[in-house]
Amino acid sequence: RRAVVAGWLAAAVAGAAGRAETPVRRAGGAGRATASAVGRPPRGPRLGSVGDTASVGERAPSDDPATSVERNVLGGPLQPCGTDPLTGFYRDGCCHTGPEDLGSHTICAVVTAEFLDHQRRIGNDLITPVAELRFPGLVPGDRWCVTARNWLRAHLDDAAAPVVLASTHQAVLQLVPLAILQQHAVDVPDDLTSLPDDGR
Repeated sequence: RRAVVAGWLAAAVAGAAGRAETPVRRAGGAGRATASAVGRPPRGPRLGSVGDTASVGERAPSDDPATSVERNVLGGPLQPCGTDPLTGFYRDGCCHTGPEDLGSHTICAVVTAEFLDHQRRIGNDLITPVAELRFPGLVPGDRWCVTARNWLRAHLDDAAAPVVLASTHQAVLQLVPLAILQQHAVDVPDDLTSLPDDGR
């Protein structure tokens, strides 16, 4: 099955050449990948896409949140991913996506030390802060909207971060099957009384 997924990933990457993430120049002059997600404004200046780190985008004024409901991979309304740190391509806390989101920052991941180390090894540094992109740097336990392609690479390398399905945009299903996302799901029900009581 891993060979099938690897072939799928190679085909998807080849077909998405025009959507590849654009390297962003950091203080030292070197390019890096960013970790952001696409969503609705705050309408601030667009800073460009950088892997999973922290690009900030804006939507056209016609994209009215009141008339546009984006869906998660379970078919329900897309739920917030994280506000501390504030994630999202539009820095609105959600993994919204759109044509400007070249990296498809659609997976709400709960990052782990293993995942962060893997991302740094593949050139997607999610640890180092980038002030000009409003990216504080991540630590294990943070929720972040990561790119579908980079998360899938981590999955294939046995380093995938846990996923919050209710906060993961359905657009990711174009690249990552729901069954794979479900293997890493960590969703917590809104009503905790439904969980079994272990007596502690």
